[in-house]
Amino acid sequence: SFPLQFKSRPNLWKGSFSKTERYLKDEIRMVVEHARSRGIRVIPEFDVPGHAASWCKGYPEVCPSDPGCSQPLNVARNDTFDLLGDIIAECAGSTFKGVNSAVAPSPLFHDEFFHLGGDEVNTECWSKDNEISAWLKARNFSGDDGYAYFVQRAASIAISNGRRPVQWSEVYDHFKTRLDKATIVHIWKGVTNVTEVVANGYELLINVGYCPNSWYLDNLGVTWDKVYQKDPCEGIPLDRPDLCSKVLGGHGEMWGETVDASDLEATIWPRAAAIAERLWSPKEKTAEPMTALPRIEAFRCLLNERGIGAAPVNNEQARSAPKGPGSCFEQRRRLVRNLV
Repeated sequence: SFPLQFKSRPNLWKGSFSKTERYLKDEIRMVVEHARSRGIRVIPEFDVPGHAASWCKGYPEVCPSDPGCSQPLNVARNDTFDLLGDIIAECAGSTFKGVNSAVAPSPLFHDEFFHLGGDEVNTECWSKDNEISAWLKARNFSGDDGYAYFVQRAASIAISNGRRPVQWSEVYDHFKTRLDKATIVHIWKGVTNVTEVVANGYELLINVGYCPNSWYLDNLGVTWDKVYQKDPCEGIPLDRPDLCSKVLGGHGEMWGETVDASDLEATIWPRAAAIAERLWSPKEKTAEPMTALPRIEAFRCLLNERGIGAAPVNNEQARSAPKGPGSCFEQRRRLVRNLV
């Protein structure tokens, strides 16, 4: 889905799920300001070239010609990069071209980081498209060369608009030090060598997606204590704190394939609190998960009291039913007794 309104490219949100599932620019600004006033950064992600089939509905010229093979985006056309440039410029408050060329009155997103995705790119559709395959052949490019061209050109557009590009593991795994050093590598694949990334001078965000202590919140069987044990600097030599300092943080992603309004809160909370404490606290304060148990229990009760449907702390499966009735009052009494 592409649900955002862009003045420079008004047909983009034709790729939304429906007309009622769209965000006006003023609504985006409200979300960003609401978050900012609470110390939260809102970073947009436009995942190109491999997760952008929704763009084809409004701008079919930026996609391969076969409707059944609509991504990755068309690397052979400047139209593709002009469109991406307008999106980034309008987000950053820069001059955009498009059909309503102008200087954006203010940024939609104020953060320096701009996520460009770049993951899960299968270039087979390029080889099946006459125009794109001819473009690749004329440059003596393989599909992988075309992929490199795309992600590097996308990153340069972000940088030219005063933004730091964030790109997923695969971009680094494929192209290593060919990436601009301004690029932030977002690691989700266990095969990506964290020590190599930071030793080569790149900063990174980390969350290996599918492992026993993953921070992916759609991993319903990963309990809060396993989440708490995940060390953001895992694998980096202990005698190289300079390298660990390049790990800017991590993410607790809630991918939407298995949630809707009925179970979203219970899937996120309270495990997201365990991720937050691990990332925001000194390493020596987070070595033992059981010392955090009273805090996360109290926090879960606080969320419930404020109308947020946080799941029981010790569920074996996130968002599953509690084993029996419980009392936050009793939990707090136990916490006070333990502190006295």
